[in-house]
Amino acid sequence: MLHQSSTHLFDGWLVFSSLALLTLGWLMVSSASVAVAEFWTGNPQHFAIRQGVFAVLALFAVFVVSQISMAFSQKNGHWFLLLAFILLGLVLLIGREVNGSTRWINLGLFNLQTSEIAKICLAIYMAGYLMRHLRHVRETLTGFVKPLALMFAYGGLLIFQPDFGSLVVVMAAVMGMVFLAGVQFKHFFLVLLIALAGLAFLAILEPYRVQRLTTFTDPWSHQFNSGYQLTQALIAFGRGHWVGLGLGNSVQKLFYLPEAHTDFIFSIIAEELGLIGGLFTLGLFVLFISRIFLIARKCELLGQFFSAYLCYGLGIIFATQILVNLGVNMGVLPTKGLTLPFISYGGSSLISSGIMLGLIFRADYERRKLLAQEQGNE
Repeated sequence: MLHQSSTHLFDGWLVFSSLALLTLGWLMVSSASVAVAEFWTGNPQHFAIRQGVFAVLALFAVFVVSQISMAFSQKNGHWFLLLAFILLGLVLLIGREVNGSTRWINLGLFNLQTSEIAKICLAIYMAGYLMRHLRHVRETLTGFVKPLALMFAYGGLLIFQPDFGSLVVVMAAVMGMVFLAGVQFKHFFLVLLIALAGLAFLAILEPYRVQRLTTFTDPWSHQFNSGYQLTQALIAFGRGHWVGLGLGNSVQKLFYLPEAHTDFIFSIIAEELGLIGGLFTLGLFVLFISRIFLIARKCELLGQFFSAYLCYGLGIIFATQILVNLGVNMGVLPTKGLTLPFISYGGSSLISSGIMLGLIFRADYERRKLLAQEQGNE
C-alpha cells in the first residue's frame, strides 16, 4: 500500500498558498494602481489588465518548467551559468535605463529584468556543483571558495547596473545553499565576514546608498526629501488599524506613496486590509516558504541532492526577497528596489517566480514518483 504523500502529484498546500498569493497580488495591484494608471494612460485598469496577463504567463511558466526533468537541469547547469552571464552582460550593452539603473531589456510586452532570470540560472548551476563536489565542499576551504568566485563575478555585473538588492538576494542564496550542504562552520564564518565587509564597503561607496542607510533610521527628520517614501508608507500602516479602510479605499495610493503598486504594495495592503490583512498575507508567505523547505528536506532524505539543493536555493531567494521587501515597507531596512513575490506589479517578477515554482514542483513530483516506486517494490 502506497504512503499517502506518494499518491499525489504535487504539494496541495504549496499550490494553495501560491494561487492565493497570486490572486491577492492581482487584487491589490488592481486597487493600488488605479490613480497612476488613469493619470498615465487614461485607463484606470491598465496595470490590472497587464498584471492579469503576467499572471497567466506565470502559470504557463509553472506548467512548462514543471515538465522539464531535474536530470536535464542538472546536466546543463554550465549552460544555465553561461546564460546568466550573457544576460547580465547584455543588459549593460542594450539595456533600458530607468531611474539611473540599467537593469531591463525591452521585450515589447514587458521589460525583462535580467537579474531575475540570471539568479535562477546561478541556483541551478550551484545545485549541480554541490551535488558533484559535496565531499570537497564540506571538507576543504578550496571546495567551498571555488563556487563563491562565480558569485563575486556575478555580483560585479550587478554592481555595474547597479542592482544592490539583487546582489544581496544572490549572496544569501549561494551562502545559504553551501551552509545547508554541510560546509565547515569556520570556513563559512570566515567567508561570511568577508562578504558582509564587502557589502558594507559597496554600501558606503556611493553617496545615495549612504543617504538611504541614514534616512531609514529616522525618516521623519527627512520626510519631505529622502525620507518621503518611507514616511508615506508608515502613514499607510497607521491608517490601516485592525481591519483597514477597505479594498480600494487607500488614500496613500493617490500619488502620496511612490511605487504603491510595485515595491511598496504591502503598505497598501496594510492600509486597505489592516493588521488582519497584513498578517494573513504574511501567513500565506510563511506557509509557502515552509512547504518549499519541506520539499527540499524530503528530497535530501531520499538522496536526490540536486533537487534538494536547488529547492533550498530557490526557497532562500523567495524568502530573502520577502523579508527585504517587508522590512523596507515597515522601515526596518534601507530602501531597496525588490519586488514582493506574486504580489508586486511586474512581468519579470511574476514570470521568474513562476519558473522557480515550476522547478520546485518538478523536484517534488520526481520525489513522489521515486517514493512510490520504492514503496511498490517493498
